[in-house]
Amino acid sequence: MGRLAGRTALITGAASGIGLATARRFAAEGADLALLDRAPYALAQARECIEQESGRRVVGVEADVAEADSVTRAVAEAGAALGALQLVVNAAGVNVFSDPLATDEASWRRCLAINLEGAWHVIQALLPEMLARGYGHVVNIASVHGHKIIPGAFPYPVAKHGLIGLTRALGIEYAARGLRFNSISPGLIRTPSAQKWLDGLDAAERQRQIALLPCQRIGEAEEVANTALFLASDEARFINATDILIDGGRSQVYHT
Repeated sequence: MGRLAGRTALITGAASGIGLATARRFAAEGADLALLDRAPYALAQARECIEQESGRRVVGVEADVAEADSVTRAVAEAGAALGALQLVVNAAGVNVFSDPLATDEASWRRCLAINLEGAWHVIQALLPEMLARGYGHVVNIASVHGHKIIPGAFPYPVAKHGLIGLTRALGIEYAARGLRFNSISPGLIRTPSAQKWLDGLDAAERQRQIALLPCQRIGEAEEVANTALFLASDEARFINATDILIDGGRSQVYHT
């Protein structure tokens, strides 16, 4: 019997990176899945792959989490296909790194709309149903940028600090009504966007970045997915309003 047997989960940003790794892990543990992403071709590939691997029911719904109406439609479509959605992983995100004075209005809005408001749009669409059932677990994928500030990375840390705050606020607000909200803060994880950044560095700088990590290696998306699985399962039923760092210990090192 899988750890998520009989459960249904909605995962955003599910066509690649941490979202895809989490979707595969959840399906392997018995969950039926609604995959949300705004990249239709990659979404279709992910759905087909996971369905073949796991034999679970998997639906793919194209949606832009930055748009509340798009999310409302997607959640309704997913619910019609799978029934009550009990678990949520908000993994959709985008890197927006700049100098504060060089950040234009469009970049500011894009960063907050996807990285912070997107999670709220999903939660808001599902919250009434979860409260009516008295059951629901939400895992938000935040970032080490929600704990430590790196110059030149504005406004990304603003959104990720906000996402951790959203997680804690909702976790406390609805704890007595059977709902749990937790977040995960990954460090340098081998996702497509991180790999693209690493590939753009020369060999010496790439090695320096890896050497900054106490464990001397980059994290894997599957390692984040394993933590999301634990938090979403009933094994973690006494964990709420909490953020878990997954960065190989990097954020605890004082000297760089």
